[in-house]
Amino acid sequence: MPMQLDQLLQEIHDLEKVVADKVQQTKRELTYEIVRGRAVFGEGVRRRHRAMAKRAWRTLRESSFLTILTAPVIYSLLLPISMLDLFVSLYQWICFPVYRVPTVRREEYVVIDRRSLDYLNAIEKLNCVYCGYCNGVLAFAREIASRTEQYWCPIKHSRRTKGCHSRTCLFCEFGDAEGYTENLQELRKQFHDLKGSP
Repeated sequence: MPMQLDQLLQEIHDLEKVVADKVQQTKRELTYEIVRGRAVFGEGVRRRHRAMAKRAWRTLRESSFLTILTAPVIYSLLLPISMLDLFVSLYQWICFPVYRVPTVRREEYVVIDRRSLDYLNAIEKLNCVYCGYCNGVLAFAREIASRTEQYWCPIKHSRRTKGCHSRTCLFCEFGDAEGYTENLQELRKQFHDLKGSP
């Protein structure tokens, strides 16, 4: 990988850390702490949160007819997303060890924690569980797919695509037959940027 690209990747990782630190600083300004992986608020904060919660019937009453009508369509995605979750998990557990590709830690992507917020009513909590699960599974699947692509086909596309994953920058240029042939085996092992990988 050219030195400039290596430096750019390092800058991206450094900026991601700055953003994560800023998010943590904002969290510290709120009055909760993480205990055994769960957010715990002080009793005074919890009381205030409960007082701010809107009743579920009020949420329904304030929702438009079309919002209520489309809810079953939205929730019907749980079946295919659950199947995706199952199949990509099985896929990586079976295949990644064979190719020595580091497995993706699901718990880093699928986070369902907003249901413990006392200022949300039952409907809002259900919606938050749905969104946390679905977006987490899609991000989890995308990371598995990106590592698969790095192993099987680490070649950039001929044109710019929206939302390309973070591993794309490691890939060979489109049309660079020599680079692909010379670097494929090295690219298949280049997971040193991931936590816990060799």
